[in-house]
Amino acid sequence: MPTEIKGLNEECGVFAVWGHEDAAQLTYYGLHSLQHRGQEGAGIVVTDGEQLKVEKGLGLMTDVFDAQRFERLNGHGAIGHVRYATQGGGGYENVQPLVFRSQQNSLALAHNGNLVNAHALKRQLEAQGSILQTTSDTEVVAHLIRRSGSLPINEGIKQALTMLKGAYAFVMMTEDQLFVALDPRGLRPLSLGKMGDSYVVSSETCAFDVVGADYVREIEPGEMVVIDDNGIHSERFASPIQRTLCSMEYVYFSRPDSNLDGVNVHSARKRMGKKLAIESPIEADVVTGVPDSSISAAIGYAEYSGIPYELGLIKNRYVARTFIQPSQELREQGVKMKLSAVRGIVEGKRVVMVDDSIVRGTTSRRIVTMLKEAGAKEVHVRIGAPPIQNPCYYGIDTSEKEELIAGKHNVEEIRDMIGADSLAFLSVEGLQQAIGKREESLMHGHCQACFTGSYPTEIFPETVHPYEKA
Repeated sequence: MPTEIKGLNEECGVFAVWGHEDAAQLTYYGLHSLQHRGQEGAGIVVTDGEQLKVEKGLGLMTDVFDAQRFERLNGHGAIGHVRYATQGGGGYENVQPLVFRSQQNSLALAHNGNLVNAHALKRQLEAQGSILQTTSDTEVVAHLIRRSGSLPINEGIKQALTMLKGAYAFVMMTEDQLFVALDPRGLRPLSLGKMGDSYVVSSETCAFDVVGADYVREIEPGEMVVIDDNGIHSERFASPIQRTLCSMEYVYFSRPDSNLDGVNVHSARKRMGKKLAIESPIEADVVTGVPDSSISAAIGYAEYSGIPYELGLIKNRYVARTFIQPSQELREQGVKMKLSAVRGIVEGKRVVMVDDSIVRGTTSRRIVTMLKEAGAKEVHVRIGAPPIQNPCYYGIDTSEKEELIAGKHNVEEIRDMIGADSLAFLSVEGLQQAIGKREESLMHGHCQACFTGSYPTEIFPETVHPYEKA
């Protein structure tokens, strides 16, 4: 496995444009701003009104796309995708968007999330004669749409969506229409923006700033938005249910300059740090955060506690992912390549190290060791989220409880295992208060299943060991 600083990986991000002559270029910039959501593969599909053209490949956006590829991507509508491949789910055939062609029209799909009933649907489709070309959940949806017979495409899509269970944010495109849909519980983020007469859709609002679009609103749970040359309209394929937007989007996955459900991510993380300082104070000399997602929480902790915030850890931004399959010894060295302790800041000091989460514990142990090797007298670890005790089945790569250190050990045992002088996690209540809600309604709520074990959807037995997530 490649050496990683973090123990969590989001599966993907989606972006779409309609009604702009530079749709492919805008989609490139939008996906580039979503690169943190997936670094294993990228793709863009465009339409010129007559045909769908696709360019995709393995790697980062800058690895996949060049001037030659953009010459082939002329059109006024586009959808794009960046993905993180789970174990066993790599390969070009799983890079999205997926394109399916027929005599009636073609269909391109890109998907963020994970379908918990994908295996059951695949068995059903194969029994009816379908031949699946990928291990991606996304292909299932295309087959379901095609089985809607003579129904108009929008009705076929809605019919297919009603058969899905789990987390999904879809962008789909035919030669002359763009379709955007979010699961009935809104587990994944998806927003609508506008630039002039053109429409854009993105997993995160940070992409709107990059392409110069204005935020319009979030796609509502159970809603399908249809955009074409005649304009935009909304249809419902499911009744509203209590929204359960993934809490880890606020804690870790989303960029700090994004807004989710009307809440700025950076501000929410600062409040997490403040709540952490209230719940778990400690006498110390400096506060430092683990780059990059923990910086906001560390600032919040420092501001409330009055302990100075310092850059005690520096991230090397020029270390690429490696093809080397390292030994454990080299893997330890790899962490030092990506992250360095600043001796002049931490030497002889009692350090509060703020991080967003502990998944398997190995990275936390390495960072604590690194700080102590740099001369830190004490290292007190504070985590801006509750212990992750339960696997996620909605699109995060923690599908087995055995992988999770907090699923097997209590706080004191984890503290001893990572070598910290003290350890504390934010409470579930503290996290909820830090995120906040704009109002009490069905449209505003959060999934906390990885902390509490209370899943918002039915979990199918085969979902516990999925062989691919979108």
